[in-house]
Amino acid sequence: MNKKSIYFRKIIAVLTSVLFLITSCNTTNPSQGSSATPEMDSLNDELSLGPSPTPLPTRKAYAPGELVDYTAQTGDSLPSLALRFNTTVNEILLANPQIPRDATTMPPGMPMKIPIYYLALWANPFQIIPDHAFIYGPTGTGFNTAAFVESQPGWLKKYRAYVGGKWRSGAEMVDYIAINYSINPRLLLAILEYQTGALTQPDFTETGQILGLSRRFWGTPYLQLVLAANILNNGYYGWRSGKLLEFEDVDDILIRPDPWQNAASVAMQFYYANIYSGSEYALATGPEGLFQTYSNLFDNPWDDPFIHIPGSLQQPDFMLPFQYDQTWSYTGGPHTGWGTGEPLAAIDFAPPSEKSGCVSVKPENYVTAMADGLVVRSSIDGVALDLDKDGNERTGWVIFYLHLATEQRTTLGTELKAGDKIGYPSCAGGHATGTHVHIARKYNGEWILADSAVPFTMNGWTTHNGSREYLGTLTKGSSIVIACDCGDVFTSISGSYP
Repeated sequence: MNKKSIYFRKIIAVLTSVLFLITSCNTTNPSQGSSATPEMDSLNDELSLGPSPTPLPTRKAYAPGELVDYTAQTGDSLPSLALRFNTTVNEILLANPQIPRDATTMPPGMPMKIPIYYLALWANPFQIIPDHAFIYGPTGTGFNTAAFVESQPGWLKKYRAYVGGKWRSGAEMVDYIAINYSINPRLLLAILEYQTGALTQPDFTETGQILGLSRRFWGTPYLQLVLAANILNNGYYGWRSGKLLEFEDVDDILIRPDPWQNAASVAMQFYYANIYSGSEYALATGPEGLFQTYSNLFDNPWDDPFIHIPGSLQQPDFMLPFQYDQTWSYTGGPHTGWGTGEPLAAIDFAPPSEKSGCVSVKPENYVTAMADGLVVRSSIDGVALDLDKDGNERTGWVIFYLHLATEQRTTLGTELKAGDKIGYPSCAGGHATGTHVHIARKYNGEWILADSAVPFTMNGWTTHNGSREYLGTLTKGSSIVIACDCGDVFTSISGSYP
């Protein structure tokens, strides 16, 4: 999309916003799914301004503690539901005696009653895409990004970028971001199409910030898509954890996602709030926006009822990522699995050393497999250990390792037993201030938050968040290990602890 077309689109958005405000007092029933007013439709036709956002239903003001109907969605947990509905876990349990207190994830489709405490300005309830279409999970298996891009007339099939240490095609660029952030490549393609015509418009002039994400020196399509992926994950996992309950658009207008929303739809709302406001934001997040673009490319994603996070999800038994008779330091509490911000899925361990910084380690201080599995990815960007051994990183439990040295790093296709050597900790791959290993979990493509309804446990040690990223603790009975890159006695953890 060139500067002229972007400028024209902004003018359209301003005019549409003015028209929307003029007609906002009309009494059209939003549930009828009509445009704002017949007059607006007519005027839009005359001016060729394109579609206007369809008004969507809004929530009433509920009485304090009023019980509302809710159907559990994939990945729901009681703590996050309590935060979203402005209530407490205890109140939800009292209203739903069938739910055990030690429940992890809710069974999708289960009817619930939730006490709600109304907050003003809850946003529209339109759900843009299902969660399985957001994450790079089972429904992404079998999709050939390169073949799909090649079949389209748009500029992306001719695009080349230097990505991850080598030149890649536009499709390879998308796949590279998809696998690292674990975001479905179909969604990334739909975003590129909606905002730039990447799949349908043959002409492209690289003018910078093609997705409208403002960051100095990050204007290329590749870096813009990296920024987009990071924002999307911050929205998705912020909603999943219950921490992202409100945000502002580019005009500083407060947006509170509807409590009934799913994580993927909130992620899209959060993403477009970083770019748009007013009618342009309403259009992007409504039925005629990204959802329609996605559906035109790949069919309606809601037609696939796939559930990627089942009810009562449990983590398999994990060992600590080093030999049981050694003592390492817990140097990083919950922090991002990949990128910056959310998801807080990863933790760090460092081997014993007499020096700080990026140093070599002794031959016996290698990183071990935390469970039996098959190595399905091994590169500078990380090692993925597939626990169900089906050869697909998008399905089942996967343990992700980062910062393993290239030398003696396990190779693709290696089958490992728990405790086998997987590589040596280092500073390789990503940002690192000292030699360590970074580990995180995924299930069916979704990063599983370290401190969540499905806690990250290793040899009985349970992970807890701190007051910010990289802080936090590991607990086992009355023992507490405190995360710190200082490597003192309080950070020490032994695999032989009973």
